Order: sequence, then structure tokens, then C-alpha cells
Amino acid sequence: MPNSSSISEFLLLALADTRQLQLLHFWLLLGIYLAALLGNGLISTAVACDHRLHSPMYFFLLNLALLDLGCISTTLPKAMANALWHTRHISYAGCAAQVFFFLFFLAAEYSILIIMSYDRYIAICKPLHYGTLLGSRACATMAAAAWATGFLSSLLHTATTFSMCLCQGNAVDQFFCEIPQILKLSCSKSYLREFGLTVINALLFFGCFVFILFSYVQIFRAVLRIPSEQGRHKAFSTCLPHLAVVSLFLSTVTFANLKPPSLSSPSLDLVVAVLYTVVPPVMNPIIYSMRNQEIKQALRTLFGDTLLRHQ
Repeated sequence: MPNSSSISEFLLLALADTRQLQLLHFWLLLGIYLAALLGNGLISTAVACDHRLHSPMYFFLLNLALLDLGCISTTLPKAMANALWHTRHISYAGCAAQVFFFLFFLAAEYSILIIMSYDRYIAICKPLHYGTLLGSRACATMAAAAWATGFLSSLLHTATTFSMCLCQGNAVDQFFCEIPQILKLSCSKSYLREFGLTVINALLFFGCFVFILFSYVQIFRAVLRIPSEQGRHKAFSTCLPHLAVVSLFLSTVTFANLKPPSLSSPSLDLVVAVLYTVVPPVMNPIIYSMRNQEIKQALRTLFGDTLLRHQ
């Protein structure tokens, strides 16, 4: 049986058996990818170019859009290339790079979502201290910490995973290199190190979830004490998009990593992988811009009324 030192490439999951379906999948993935590029690109451009959006909330939204772009750009282009060129191959180094960058963007995105919940907490519960606690230096430091957290977490997972001995072939049952699928190729006990690291990360993940939950309990309590209905509506309108994005992120990632083994199957694993790799980068820009008049106005200023006249 081959070990990790003898493996020079991996075989990814083929999305279809026939050439016609492969091309159909290519065009479908291309459309999804372009939609993610357009949505996140528009938000990034609006925040970067419009001085009215130079606030902590939109600064963190800019970081979220960039992370979404990185996340979907790590997985879909290779899947599209494989579908277009009728191949399943990815090099060993390419697989390791895909694992590293995907985990990097995913962990950094979760960190940014935590910071965004803190931003909303300070804005609504302690508005008089907002400028002090979330100044430009503090925002830059927190964003840098989020990216650094993603880097360190990804480095540990990638190094641990690819230092294991792989004895079960080189076929990965997923359309991109995913750690749970690579662990299935490992020798009997060599996955324990990665399992221990995953448990530690799960505890940190849960702790951060509790922090987000506590923040929103305090936020909703503060909002309900606002005397005017217009004030409550405005406060809720700044929180609901973030809450929707957090819910989407947590539900897909949690189910992907904690679903019972009895529910595991190639088709279900594929659907779940699409949910947490493809759906958030496409949906996040829609959620944040759907009812956000400031972003719409910024885009009107940059590109004219034609772009948004039907919204």
C-alpha cells in the first residue's frame, strides 16, 4: 500500500460521469463563481471608495468580503478546471495548498464574524464609548489578529494532516481537498493527532459561539429598551444581516464537521461541502446589501442608478 511519501497526486471526486454533465457542471460552477466575485467585489469597492462607509462596521465587512473571495477562489477554480478538461488530478503540493488556504480563509472569516458581533455590541450597548473602543488602530489590530488566527490554525491543521502516513490510496471523495476525506486515507492510528487538534479547535469554536450568543442577548435587551420604534428598527436593521450571516456560517460548518457517521454518504458529503464552501460567499453580499441603503447609495454613486434601479 502507498504511503504519504510515495503519493505524488490525489484524485478528486468526479462531479459527473458523462461529458455533457461535466460541461453542465462547469458552466454552473462558473456562474456561481462569477456571482460571488461580482457580489463581494461590489461590496469591497463600495467600502473602499466611499468615505461615508469608512466606519468600523464596514471595515470589517470589507474584510469579510475579501475572505469570502479567497475561500471560494480556493475550491471552485480547480473543480471547474477538472470538469472542463475531464480530469480528477491534483498534485500533492496543490492539495496541501488547497487545504491550507481554505482553512486559512475559513478560520479568519469566523474570527471576523466574532469581531463584528463585538462591534455591534459596542455600537448598541455602549455607544458613547464606540469611538474610543473601536478606533482605527483598534480595528486594524483586531482585523490583523483575525487573519493571523486563520494563518496559525490553518498551518497547524495542514502540517498535522500532511505529516501523517497515508495507506489507503489517493482517491479523495470530495471535489476539493478536505481534511476529513484525507483522514480516511490515513493509517489506523495516525489520525489521532489531527483528532486531538480538532477537539481543541471545537472547544475554541464553542467558546466563541457562546461569546456571540452573549453579545446578541445583550444587544436585544438594549434594543428593546430603546423608547422609539424608529430607533429600535434602525438598531435591528444593523444587526440582522450579521446575525443571518453568522447563522448561515455556523449551521453549515457545524453540520459538516459534527454530523453523525451514520448520516455520512458520498452524496450527502458533497451537498454539505457545497453548502459551506459555495453558499456563504454567494449569499453574504446579498444579505448585507439587500436592505442596506448606505451600500446601495455608495454603489449608485460609483456606478450610476442603472445598476440598482430594479432593487
